[in-house]
Amino acid sequence: MTGTAATDHRIACPGGDLFARRWRPVGAAETAPAIVLVHDSLGCVDLWRDFPPALAAATGLDVVAYDRLGFGQSAAHPGRLALDFMADEARRFMPLLLQGLGITTAIPFGHSVGGAMAIETAAALPDRCAAVVTIAAQAFVEDRTVAGISAARDQFAAPEQVARLARYHGAKARWVLDAWIDTWLAPGFAAWSLDTTLPRLRRPVLAIHGDRDEYGSAVHPRRIADLAGGVGRAVLLADCGHVPHREQPARVLDEVTRFLKGV
Repeated sequence: MTGTAATDHRIACPGGDLFARRWRPVGAAETAPAIVLVHDSLGCVDLWRDFPPALAAATGLDVVAYDRLGFGQSAAHPGRLALDFMADEARRFMPLLLQGLGITTAIPFGHSVGGAMAIETAAALPDRCAAVVTIAAQAFVEDRTVAGISAARDQFAAPEQVARLARYHGAKARWVLDAWIDTWLAPGFAAWSLDTTLPRLRRPVLAIHGDRDEYGSAVHPRRIADLAGGVGRAVLLADCGHVPHREQPARVLDEVTRFLKGV
């Protein structure tokens, strides 16, 4: 997209390097906050597609997307995901990412499970975060979430579906798929929620959700907004599924831009 310049980075972390890409709008102030995109359970930098440069152009802020350990162009994960992997991402990896990229103030912006990680980040690093944006985030393990993942497990039993993931994750594709399905369907994960984290969130939060999201009902954005310790706003998009930034990008960009102008 015109008006933005993209640069690739490698961030040294325990267990292996993380890959990150940064989009900087022409004329952006280096002291301004940077939006940090946190991908979903099957995602990576490339699967954000053209959304990051569009977001940078719309907001005038730097936008950073990175591959979590085990995903995309980052190093392979050394083992299984822990049941507290969302909070662990905020505690262990996010500080190293921000330090490695020289980001003083961040706006964590997460899709799906990345939304929970964005909330965990702002709660764990309140002095480093100015606001939070979530898209299609889950706040607890809902029956609809379990049903959606169970249906996806059957769909991904087809070899060609794993091959599609391999285009983005290479040899790590099988691990990526198993990490998503095995974690969310594990009996020990059924009690997970953001209920104790959200009250510690002191920064404004915007929770965007589609009314046809197959992995979570409208209760999630409302719960995020209602339980947040700071100002919370929930936006429900009509006729929209689990990927609002791809299905209704103009509406998402408008909502995010207006929200950040008020922060």
